[in-house]
Amino acid sequence: MLRHPAWLAICLLAVILILCTASLCTHAGRSTSYHLMDDDEEEDGGDGDDSSSFSFSSPRATPDELAFGFYDGTCPDAETIVASTVRELFLADSNVAAALVRLFFHDCFVHGCDASVLLDRINGGRSERDAAPNRSLRGFGAIDKIKARLEKKCPETVSCADILALAARDSLVLVGGPSYPVLTGRRDSSRSFHDDVNVPSPNATHAMTLDAFARRGFTERETVALLGAHSIGKVQCKFFRDRIYNFAGTGQPDDSLDADMIGEMRAVCGGAGTAPMEMGYYRQGREVGFGAHYYAKLLAGRGILRSDQQLTAGSTVRWVRVYASGVRGEEAFREDFAHAMVKLSALAPLTGSAGQVRVSCSRPVE
Repeated sequence: MLRHPAWLAICLLAVILILCTASLCTHAGRSTSYHLMDDDEEEDGGDGDDSSSFSFSSPRATPDELAFGFYDGTCPDAETIVASTVRELFLADSNVAAALVRLFFHDCFVHGCDASVLLDRINGGRSERDAAPNRSLRGFGAIDKIKARLEKKCPETVSCADILALAARDSLVLVGGPSYPVLTGRRDSSRSFHDDVNVPSPNATHAMTLDAFARRGFTERETVALLGAHSIGKVQCKFFRDRIYNFAGTGQPDDSLDADMIGEMRAVCGGAGTAPMEMGYYRQGREVGFGAHYYAKLLAGRGILRSDQQLTAGSTVRWVRVYASGVRGEEAFREDFAHAMVKLSALAPLTGSAGQVRVSCSRPVE
């Protein structure tokens, strides 16, 4: 099949993209977002590597240990099964897309993309799912459904870690996000890491968020781009209630919030209200898909989570402005987000003889 000219062209383009994101073609040209920056911003220094084309090298990223078409010989329909099942789940409940993206992010942020977040308690020990930042995660049932279909087709072959990586990409495409190449060949962790769960808090300051991402090798620019995933999904009131009633113990709402936005947030979470609020950054009932409208709303003081709004409080505001700058900003955001997701997908995978391939994603192989 790969001898067909169209397939050869697709594979060639995909390989070029991966090589570029692995810093092997660092001078392929300045990105769109560079040209969108104001003249005074281009020379301000920032964090050094943000003012030119991306460098995706990271001590924890090992993309050359993964491969395109890893399952071509052992389970050739693997990626098709993942994509079709994600679509089926999405048509039944569109919220599954954001849930799967968030689940993937929380997995990769703790010891890399090894599906450790999917494990239940083992011998009474606490799992990552028990950690406070992960108690609101959803999408476990969706992953189980995908895994069951793959086990029926190709027993003990496709890892849960690869299912997570593929499902996140396929989910983003369904909500209007960019597609990007996903290498496969990850294996699953045999243990969970409850005590090491340390993902950025919804109430994190600008500095705290940058530090958390920098520890995983992400630049300021990549961090702002990845947070654009917050343009989809819903968020529970408990994560922002203090901002609209008693911010930092002042008895007043957060003064960085737009007054109309406070009213909208209170309408959803007033009193004992527990209904989740749309992250679409438009009025309730008018949620839009994935896109740079998220950044425009931050500039208007309409960030639902404090960690989102904080992107306008420091040096990161330059990238918020770039992505919010109309059609060209949208293009820059989608390009940057896709590159950053490739990098996230390559964080410390278990490959070769390391790890295992679980039969059930919630239990290690005995």
